[in-house]
Amino acid sequence: MANFFKLSALLTITLSATLALPATPLHGGITHKRQLSDECQVEPYNETVAEQNFDAFDQSIADVYRYRQQRSVNLGSWFVHENWLTPSLFTCASEPKVSELDIAIGWGSQDSARALLERHWDTFITADDFKYLADKGINTVRLPIGYWSLGPDFLNGTIFEPVSSVYKSSWNRVLRAIKQAAEHGLGVLVDLHAAPGSQNGSEHSGVSDGTIGLFNDPFNIQKTMEMLEFITKQVAGINNVVGLQILNEPQYTDSLEEFYNQAIDAVRNATPLAKTLPLYLHDGFNLGRLAEYVSKRQDFVVQDHHAYFVFGDAGSKSASDHTNDIVNQMSSALSDVASRQRGNLVVGEWSCALTPQSLEKEEDAEAAQKAFCEQQLNVYTNVTSGWAFWTFTKEGCEGDLGWCFKAALGKTLPSTFSSTQDSETSRLSTRLTKTLRSLFHPSSNIPHRFSATQMRRQTIASFDTDTEDESRIQGYSDGLDVAQTFAAARSTLGFVEQYILDHMPPGAELVVSEETRGHYSDGFLMGLKDGQAQ
Repeated sequence: MANFFKLSALLTITLSATLALPATPLHGGITHKRQLSDECQVEPYNETVAEQNFDAFDQSIADVYRYRQQRSVNLGSWFVHENWLTPSLFTCASEPKVSELDIAIGWGSQDSARALLERHWDTFITADDFKYLADKGINTVRLPIGYWSLGPDFLNGTIFEPVSSVYKSSWNRVLRAIKQAAEHGLGVLVDLHAAPGSQNGSEHSGVSDGTIGLFNDPFNIQKTMEMLEFITKQVAGINNVVGLQILNEPQYTDSLEEFYNQAIDAVRNATPLAKTLPLYLHDGFNLGRLAEYVSKRQDFVVQDHHAYFVFGDAGSKSASDHTNDIVNQMSSALSDVASRQRGNLVVGEWSCALTPQSLEKEEDAEAAQKAFCEQQLNVYTNVTSGWAFWTFTKEGCEGDLGWCFKAALGKTLPSTFSSTQDSETSRLSTRLTKTLRSLFHPSSNIPHRFSATQMRRQTIASFDTDTEDESRIQGYSDGLDVAQTFAAARSTLGFVEQYILDHMPPGAELVVSEETRGHYSDGFLMGLKDGQAQ
């Protein structure tokens, strides 16, 4: 009954003389107005997307996806829409035409809004785009979804309940995206970009009135926990899911860590497979805030920081000043935080965008923007465990070197991000299975195994035979093998310290004691370095 009163406010809809719809009750008392015309007619669309079947879960394959250094892009405005990225979806949305909700209650009817969005989900990004990204050396994508993406069953009591039928086929399309990424060896970070009530009041959280209603509303908190549990059960056993981002850009609130504690417990207890699922936590745009929180946890949690240079006072600084700040202050700050939390830090959103004011202060604006972008890429690659450019594509992509990845390639961004591309993309699971087989059956890869074995013997021979060096020998051997495994997937180990913490080999305690863990780590890093140099 309590949920009934959450729907007590009426949505007033003003229509043109040609169309008339009844008022719709919504949670929170939000008032929308929309004007519809003949231009807003949507062609029927009823393409069915089948349930997705995934390979059986294989921890060895999942580990490569999850622990490797991430070169990633965001798939913005695919399932969570923003007017500046896909303005055509907002043409006939409800006023003020800025949020997901405005689309869902616009376009004349729920069936029209559903047809519009389903066609967009099926065409905006396709299987060919995942192949394109893999060919360019990208190995991961960050996939923003809204809580509405889970479908009608999860929208009861929320502002999307009256328009829930718009999303009746959305979740299968989210799973299809993950499957398409897997077919080209791409990992997927599933990002809950918008939570019930809104975690930040921003338009990209689904609302258009600025309300932040998550953290102070027990109903919305509980709904979010239920949604996180559902997502976890759905994706924790998928090999190429690199993790789950609990919230995107939450408000900087005193209760954020408490919320994260509750969410992490909900996820970890959702299914046994979730015990090892990496969880990504945005820091509320305060880089140092989560360092102690992450460092005190032993499970695989990662801080996500977003870096933009176009908002507020930053928009008036020159491009060169921004570049200098990145090379000096920002690099140092990121390095400090990463070192305090086992390297579990990524820059989950960044771009090459600069304001006109920043560029007009440069003699060569094009060169200045390229240097600005190159230095960001260099710092984020060398100091953190991964990065994700915002965004892959958008309407009006051509010429937008700041925000559109496809346009920026070869201009403000490199043409490719890996020197080890295959001539054609093959599935990571196939490549990795062959490599794991060679580790246990050396004759299948004699030249490489001989080289690795010789290197192992030469290095181990330089160690003494006391307990400390036995730990170092064990670590060196493990590091060498891990380097070979990741190299087979055209990858390098990114979350190194977390990997060591999580993968102390069975029986290693006979060699590696608490007192000699540091020596094991030293040996592992030596073996990893030698293996990557082959």
